[in-house]
Amino acid sequence: MNFIKTFLTALISFLTFMPNANAEKISTVMHKLEVFSQDSGGTLIFSDSPEYVRRNGILYTDTVSGDARLLFYHLNDTGVRKRFAIIFENTTKAEAVINITRGGLSEPNRNYFSVGKITQTMYMENNFSDRIELDSFERKVYQPYENYFLLKPGQLIHGVCDFNANKPVKVFLMMYPENADPLQFLNRAEILPKDEYKMRGTFKQMNRTLTLKKPYDGERDGLGYILIGDNINDLYKHGIDATDGSEVINYGNYGINYTLNFRTKFLTSFYLSPLGGHYAGALRYKYYGTSGVIQTPDKRLYFGDRTPPENSAVALARSEGISLMTAGTELSELGDYRGYVSFEYSPPGASNLPVNIVLMPSNVNQ
Repeated sequence: MNFIKTFLTALISFLTFMPNANAEKISTVMHKLEVFSQDSGGTLIFSDSPEYVRRNGILYTDTVSGDARLLFYHLNDTGVRKRFAIIFENTTKAEAVINITRGGLSEPNRNYFSVGKITQTMYMENNFSDRIELDSFERKVYQPYENYFLLKPGQLIHGVCDFNANKPVKVFLMMYPENADPLQFLNRAEILPKDEYKMRGTFKQMNRTLTLKKPYDGERDGLGYILIGDNINDLYKHGIDATDGSEVINYGNYGINYTLNFRTKFLTSFYLSPLGGHYAGALRYKYYGTSGVIQTPDKRLYFGDRTPPENSAVALARSEGISLMTAGTELSELGDYRGYVSFEYSPPGASNLPVNIVLMPSNVNQ
């Protein structure tokens, strides 16, 4: 294995140091930093299939209790206006209370990257809460921003919320006619079939913590990175589609909330670098009693569109823990930190995975 890594490092170094009149900077080899990975938390209910909704019906439904997260992402692919509804149903004889602890929701839009970035920024700002009380076997429609749940043709609705239910409650996600009563329509609504991507389901342990195995030392480690959402270093979650009992995979881990824990020996610059294509999101940092939200990228709506595709040698090298900082690498600054820093991160809707979190000595760019 060490021979393979040595050979690949030499190969990609040879390829990237070849004379190139158009290169803006010399390519640099980066090495993967080892992390501990641990999953925890409640249940994720994920509804993104069918993504393009062409008729009325139930998009996803399941029953949950305790801590949970709801993530939905659907587009009105009909020729008329439609409404979207979240409906909670108390499945017990006792009163049920749902406390929504945080959430994010964008106004429907045809710009998918704008919707994804606004929703995730609002979620990371963590200034939304609500409470729903349900009598015995009662159903209620939940639309905190009512005008956001009316979709014109071609518009996308995307939202996320964390909640706790003290009793088992059934959750329905539904698209229905503009002028219909949602509770009455639910009585006759059919469950819509999945599309070819099958991106819906219920997933246990909705949070993931990645922690560096040893403090990052820029003098010793050089340029380093951790990889998120590649299904090799960071595995996709497996779950169940409650509508038919089939096993499903959350390709990209959408709706999974990551805590990324770092310790650094010296002042270190952090960056997010998209590897899969277009990307627009936000994350939260926590650093010695301070915290804040950083949009990625912060000066453009999205980035990742300028990153050239990997050749076979570079792709093979990355699978062995070696990556490249090339002239075409796109970076979004996350700040400079020394000691302990953590980031709260979740794969944003409409964006592509995987991504690198890149670490480098802060004097590299000075």
